[in-house]
Amino acid sequence: MRSSRLAAVAAMAALVGVLVVPTTRGAADPPVENVVVEWNETGWSALTASTPALLVHVLHQAMVHGAVYDAVNAIDGGYEPYLGSPPAMPWYSKEAAAATAAYQVLLNVAPTQAAMLDAAYATSLSAIPDGAAKDGGVAVGEAAAEAMIDARTGDGRFGTPGWPVGDEPGEWRPELPAFVNDPTAWVAKVRPFLIQSASQFRSDGPDPLISRAYAQEFNEVKTLGSVISPTRTQDQTDAALFWGQGNPPAMWSAMFRSLATSEGLSTAENARLFAMLYLSAADGAITCWESKGHWLFWRPITAIRDAEFDGNPATIDDDGWLPLLPTPPYPDNPSAHACISGSFVSALQDFFGTDKMSFGTTNPVNGIERDFTRFSRAIKEIVDARIWGGLHFRTADVQGAVIARKVGHWRESHYFQPA
Repeated sequence: MRSSRLAAVAAMAALVGVLVVPTTRGAADPPVENVVVEWNETGWSALTASTPALLVHVLHQAMVHGAVYDAVNAIDGGYEPYLGSPPAMPWYSKEAAAATAAYQVLLNVAPTQAAMLDAAYATSLSAIPDGAAKDGGVAVGEAAAEAMIDARTGDGRFGTPGWPVGDEPGEWRPELPAFVNDPTAWVAKVRPFLIQSASQFRSDGPDPLISRAYAQEFNEVKTLGSVISPTRTQDQTDAALFWGQGNPPAMWSAMFRSLATSEGLSTAENARLFAMLYLSAADGAITCWESKGHWLFWRPITAIRDAEFDGNPATIDDDGWLPLLPTPPYPDNPSAHACISGSFVSALQDFFGTDKMSFGTTNPVNGIERDFTRFSRAIKEIVDARIWGGLHFRTADVQGAVIARKVGHWRESHYFQPA
């Protein structure tokens, strides 16, 4: 097995014109600072310029960082690969491998940003001394990117948009402010990255309309989530706006980059951390959308305005009710924010081996700053914040967080195991 692997390495080295000779680690790994972190930021710039669809950004960052992980891990050899391990020598440049894998996948998913990506890639490679280590890293990165692109071809991305629209009590329909039917409903049918199927961890669904539990959650969001709520505190309003305005996954990513830098993570550690984060979040999103399509449950704005038809005497309609935040164009259960953010939290807890870490950031849209001393406090606040924003019934938020935990447990049991 070892001899065949070395033969394959030698063959690849010959293809890229390098001489397979061992060198010191210092020569193979020049001081390129946080290359995985840098390409995460570059990726967000390219993806947000390419499309406004936040879900697409999460799926494509999963592709980027899955490839980066396989490229770097092939050289480092510390953990089991995600898709596979391209032939590599331990003295190849991990930085060249990471930059190349990220660059090649981003060119595939955001081709309109080629000029910007070309410039960023040239900058990354210019910081690495020319030679066998650099060339070997480039070859490994190209192989990992190709494997990822091949694996995700025909995976269901960019399928049919829109959900079925209902007009009965409890059934979802497009709402204010734009009356748009979800252009990314196809996410429900995307092949997952880690779990076995999109329905594997489907949510339990909303409470029956005539139940006491439904009435309690109805009245909670009606009172606290109204744009003119007299009972919502300023801190609750700030939390709702912090998590609800702008691009939450990109804001989370700024926190990831800050944590990775402050903790002094190595290239291999960063590659594993970011792959865990985005592969988990992608499957959280896919599971969430499959569940949304299964339940097709109405949003609070519809429920409150049409409460006279829900058959529950404990709910009172309000024809003019509006939420604090604009209602997104997809069904209520489960909460997408809780599914994705909960997946991030689970990956952070598993990677660092603790829940107790200080982190935070400022929302670039509204300037609101939030800081946390535990990862779990962020997801707890998000569960509440989506109610304070008037966007979800509590059950939808809680079940979204449950999906995230289940996806995280599956990842922890089946992937990223020490080699």
